[in-house]
Amino acid sequence: MLKEFKEFAMKGNVLDLAVGFIIGAAFGKIVTSLVSDIIMPPIGLILGKVDFSSLFLNLSGKSYSSLAEAKTAGAATLNYGIFLNNIVDFLIVAFAVFLLVRMVNRWNKPAPAAAPSTKECPYCASTIPLKATRCPNCTSEIRA
Repeated sequence: MLKEFKEFAMKGNVLDLAVGFIIGAAFGKIVTSLVSDIIMPPIGLILGKVDFSSLFLNLSGKSYSSLAEAKTAGAATLNYGIFLNNIVDFLIVAFAVFLLVRMVNRWNKPAPAAAPSTKECPYCASTIPLKATRCPNCTSEIRA
């Protein structure tokens, strides 16, 4: 059983999947940083100096000046700013995956169909070479 597991784990597809997963996780961190640190601050500035990661709705009834303060107090909050950041993260990752799949699909175009090398005899319906002028089965003369 151990030998079978080793063979399974060492197959190319499993190793490719593992490498893809690790690279995907690293790419996710890069995208999260891109959204949080590069994209959302200018958007927040344009929309009136809003920090999206600190936007929340307090459900506890008490007033808190920041999300960190509400979390420290254990208040129930709806963190819609973080949710917006995650939506932007998802859209960027989904677009990158779309572009990757599109590129791979272009690489893997199906091979063109091979030209036929045989034809059917019009008299006996047997298969004969394309260049044949006489059928070897019925001996009929084949016109081009």
